[in-house]
Amino acid sequence: MGMEEKPKKILFLYASQTGNAIDAAERVGREAERRGCPVSLLSIDDFDPSCLPEQEIVIFVVSTTGQGDNPDSIKVFWKFLLQRNLTQNWLASVSYAVFGLGDSSYQKYNFVAKKLDKRLSDLGATAIVERGLGDDQHPSGYEGALDPWMSTLWKALYQKDPKLFPKGPECMTSNTSLMDQPKVQITYHDVDEGALQFSSIPVVTKHLKLADFKLLEMQIESTRFILPGKLSGKHPPDCFLKMGKNDPLSKADCGKDVRHFELEAISSSIEYEVGDVVHILPGQDAAAVDAFIKRCNLNPESYIRVEPRDNKENGQSPDLRNTLKVPIRLKTFVELAMDVASASPRRYFFEVMSYFATAEHEKERLQYFASPEGRDDLYEYNQKERRTVLEVLEDFPSVQMPFEWLVQLVPPLKTRAFSISSSHSVHPNQVHLTVSVVSWTTPYKRKRAGLCSSWLAGVDPQKRVLVPAWFQKGSLPAPPPSLPVIVVGPGTGCAPFRGFVEERALQSQSGPTAPLLFFFGCRNEENDFLYRDFWLFHSQKGGVLSEEKGGGFFAAFSRDRPQKIYVQHKMREQSVKIWNLLTEGAAVYVAGSANKMPSDVLLAFEEIVSKEGGVPKEAAVRWLRALEKAGKYHVEAWS
Repeated sequence: MGMEEKPKKILFLYASQTGNAIDAAERVGREAERRGCPVSLLSIDDFDPSCLPEQEIVIFVVSTTGQGDNPDSIKVFWKFLLQRNLTQNWLASVSYAVFGLGDSSYQKYNFVAKKLDKRLSDLGATAIVERGLGDDQHPSGYEGALDPWMSTLWKALYQKDPKLFPKGPECMTSNTSLMDQPKVQITYHDVDEGALQFSSIPVVTKHLKLADFKLLEMQIESTRFILPGKLSGKHPPDCFLKMGKNDPLSKADCGKDVRHFELEAISSSIEYEVGDVVHILPGQDAAAVDAFIKRCNLNPESYIRVEPRDNKENGQSPDLRNTLKVPIRLKTFVELAMDVASASPRRYFFEVMSYFATAEHEKERLQYFASPEGRDDLYEYNQKERRTVLEVLEDFPSVQMPFEWLVQLVPPLKTRAFSISSSHSVHPNQVHLTVSVVSWTTPYKRKRAGLCSSWLAGVDPQKRVLVPAWFQKGSLPAPPPSLPVIVVGPGTGCAPFRGFVEERALQSQSGPTAPLLFFFGCRNEENDFLYRDFWLFHSQKGGVLSEEKGGGFFAAFSRDRPQKIYVQHKMREQSVKIWNLLTEGAAVYVAGSANKMPSDVLLAFEEIVSKEGGVPKEAAVRWLRALEKAGKYHVEAWS
């Protein structure tokens, strides 16, 4: 093939749930480009899996979500790979590498990366390097494993084919050439032109009209395209909610603030099943938004359109799903799309800042933060302290970043997911939530608060605040009335099961229902026994949680006695009851905090099956695995 041989391209495929894997894939892609190798970067759901055998080099960056689950974007691809008719040399000409993002405090740590690695090699593909496993628990997050993995990857690729990196695996071009190419371009419109687009839509008045929803819907749709992840395809919200009730569930001053919210649909009717999840787009602190706009010398009143810059020729296909249909006020865009005062910026943010710093000492510090040597210090300064974009920009006053770069690099304002704690049949136009208002102190004693939970807690039911909401299937499918159910839900893990109990109580009025056995746990009976009266009411004679119905309600209070008592202790006390229900075909549902609880509960089930079923531990483990495979052991855990 004469001298004109085209340089090989490396294909990067990522599967992300929250944005970390996109970030990691983009970073590895940039590093390859700087070494002189062209790359193509795609979300895995934008790639046709039947073309995989034609690729020479594919790098996968995949995250694991929940209890070892696949991110939504990889589901179709994975199903394709599992086809029986694919032979063991189907991928014989493909070289691949896998980097996974996970959290070692979960039982199925990096499960998706491990499964993918094994399946690719079973189909005949050759691993270039051993898979890399990023761990959220590492002192510098997933990057602790990514940096060393990357340097091994470049060396291995260079040995495989020196043409990939013309100047060797260590030689990198400076990034300055990339600095004038942000992924987005912004067109400014004069105010009259922008205002004209919206002139037929009245501004929000005291009484919300249909047109107000339309305006907000259009604005959200106009900003959501920069949001990667599962809701980006689902543009306008399913509905807008308004706060009907905002009641504390925990005692004041007990160190916890758990709320019961009742939200009403006001723009259109809502539909969901028990066990489903609602995603809410939070509002941002107005003062923080103003401070950000001022710090960046932006004009809040200008009207803008944001579009992906066409970078097709270098194979960059930014994850920007569509473009702004109408000009939008700059301030509105920042409010709805850019998380300026809650999420921490990524490492690349610091690197780009270093190019725009005019003070020498700031430039040096930023370059150090962006380097492998400075990685751990950056993690201490940034993620550990949960520094916000606004705080970082205020720490480096000489940096003036163009707005295009800010739009690209400021973390997108994300929706937050909550388990629904009501039954739609009982509350046709409402959705109830059980939310712990998150707050913590950083290592340097700075107070931080969760964006969405604090915002919801501050919404006054007397005021008409619009809450944009999207509904989605959860990982807890609604049980039919004839299915016996054992549920374990300590703390706010009880939320979905409040919906289960409401629904079953309604079903029991029109026919027989199967037993429901519920294990709840909290710290103190006095302080945080969430929904106490509700559970006790349904445990009384004839109620769906009552003994005579074959069910029961058992609460564990971990801090009321010298020795701690958790849900798994209460389960062991009721082992006969649990075993009897399991033999009758009961399904198990577990929800709550992801730290140790799900594995402690599984262990208790294994012991109960072994003891009451009179079988060795290994057989009990297999028995529960079969239960899970049959779709009768469900876990929904959140960190």
